Amino acid sequence: MAGLLIVYHSRTGGTRRMAEAAARGAAAEAAPARLLPAEAAGPGDLLAAGGYLFAAPENLAALSGAMKEFFDRCYYPVLDRLNGRPYARMVCAGSDGQGALRQMARIATGWRLREVAAPVLVCTAAQAPEAILAEKHLPAEELRRCEELGAALAAGLAMGIF
Repeated sequence: MAGLLIVYHSRTGGTRRMAEAAARGAAAEAAPARLLPAEAAGPGDLLAAGGYLFAAPENLAALSGAMKEFFDRCYYPVLDRLNGRPYARMVCAGSDGQGALRQMARIATGWRLREVAAPVLVCTAAQAPEAILAEKHLPAEELRRCEELGAALAAGLAMGIF
């Protein structure tokens, strides 16, 4: 059974913590899941998975460069080969996060993926340069939302719902 692939990029730890929480949620369902940083994930990983959870920070009102590079690198090699597979999104942002969410949704639309859960957006309210560059430690309730999303996606894949 093809499992969940969680691809993330994180510069200051917030998105990594979100992705790790989602992976813990998937593991609690005893469902197959792989957690990969965007730099290590490739077309073969996408093709081998049954569904996806993409997690990235928002940088300068857009998707982080490393996550965008993952999508750029993988886009054409898997085009028309992922149609209909389920996905969800998570963003860690200092303010609204909408730019990164929109970019991921547009890419997923091009791949003809099917969004099966509302995105998780965690706003850190980091606005000053020191706060933006600081290591992020997210509240337990926010990480719980990420864990629940990972569990729901993994369980849905394992049960054949998606």
